[in-house]
Amino acid sequence: MVGKKDLLVVAALFVFALISHTEGIIGGREAAPQSRPYMASIQVQEGENLKHECGGFVIADQWVMTAVHCMPTGANGRKVVLGLHSLSEPEETKQTFDILELHNHPNFNSINYDNDIALIKLDRPFNTSEAVRAVEYLRAGGTNPGTDEEVETAGWGSLDDLGSRPDKIQEVVVEVVSSARCRRSDYFGRKFTTNMMCAHKVCPDPCDKPYKKEDSCDGDSGGPLLFNGIAVGITSNGGKKCGQIKKPGIYTIISHYTEWIDNTMALQPSATSDQI
Repeated sequence: MVGKKDLLVVAALFVFALISHTEGIIGGREAAPQSRPYMASIQVQEGENLKHECGGFVIADQWVMTAVHCMPTGANGRKVVLGLHSLSEPEETKQTFDILELHNHPNFNSINYDNDIALIKLDRPFNTSEAVRAVEYLRAGGTNPGTDEEVETAGWGSLDDLGSRPDKIQEVVVEVVSSARCRRSDYFGRKFTTNMMCAHKVCPDPCDKPYKKEDSCDGDSGGPLLFNGIAVGITSNGGKKCGQIKKPGIYTIISHYTEWIDNTMALQPSATSDQI
């Protein structure tokens, strides 16, 4: 005979399962289809299928921005898919590309993820539509969001620290955490550099529980951080401690790399691009 306690445990597990499979990212929600037409899914071959591995975002005709740590040793046959909402369902809006060139920032530091910015040149121009178009990114001299200002990010990354992945793109609004706080030894210490900003949303102090943690997570890497609709950051280290109070998501500050971006996109195909 099933006891009352056992029924309560089963009910709690059922509710947890529903929450972890519907909220997305960490504490986010499913985005409206085609509401983020700049989003890209970098996918790796797994048997006969392609599997989402990292995010990215379209910044110009034939160009996608992402993070170096997504493909530190080269593209190795990965594909870039644009215009998608669901990873599994057939969608007429989807466009799939080979990677013609991969440009990882030459000063990327694999120890602390400094300079975690990369550019992908697609094998052909994409067809602009309601589902596929570039997003503006902040250039040198622009104003980055300040402490406590709201920013947003999106992706197909894990829903929780257990690695549950969504099928459809998720989005979340978070808040910028002060750089001084993220440099504290109990946060990231010396790992946190001037090329980074950090953001999340967790329980305020004093905490009025229950409270929903909101953060980027594993698989969101390479996606954009947006402020007033403009890409200001690249999800870099959001997946290490998803939703933890003292481990906010870390984002590469795009405006610090305007010259490198311009020079890279102006290059003709050459041996200077990383092996693909």
